[in-house]
Amino acid sequence: MTNPAPDAVRKHEMPNPRILFLCTGNAARSVMAGAALVATRAQVEVLTGGTLVLDGQPMSWRTRAALEHVGLTPPQHRSHQATIEDLDQADVIIALAPEHVEWVRRTHAPAAPRTATLARLARLLSVEPAPLTERIASMLLHDVELEPWEEVVDPGGGEVPQFKACAEEIVGLIEPLARALHTNTDTANLVAGR
Repeated sequence: MTNPAPDAVRKHEMPNPRILFLCTGNAARSVMAGAALVATRAQVEVLTGGTLVLDGQPMSWRTRAALEHVGLTPPQHRSHQATIEDLDQADVIIALAPEHVEWVRRTHAPAAPRTATLARLARLLSVEPAPLTERIASMLLHDVELEPWEEVVDPGGGEVPQFKACAEEIVGLIEPLARALHTNTDTANLVAGR
């Protein structure tokens, strides 16, 4: 792939970056990740969506049980098909599996430089004091080769133990991501003199 178009990577830093979590059905993984990030009190706006969704469906009881298992409050939720507008408005798009990154690359390539898996961001997003947009841009996400270790396995079709294990994995990945996002807040406060 070539370098992203100049407007593909955000040039401004929003006070509260908009984070879009993306999975397949917007029924389990993205819902869990959104709830886990909200619980960290990171100063971000959290949205969730899916790549193949029947809009308006409630959260499953298995997802609710998994959230409660890890101590998270289940959000009010209805499934939502991610749209081009959602992708355009997100400062960072966090996929729960490589296939969701591939979907963004196919569906709306201008969003690819802001799209990565949760596992990749948890492992590699810098906590250096720099704006989030710069740290994301430095990762060259539009061109990164996706790897099997990046997948959070979909518990759909499984029973409660699989959903609980998925929630535990997601919470473990959200913790380093939240630290990196807090770095963004600290940097914004320093720049603003707060």
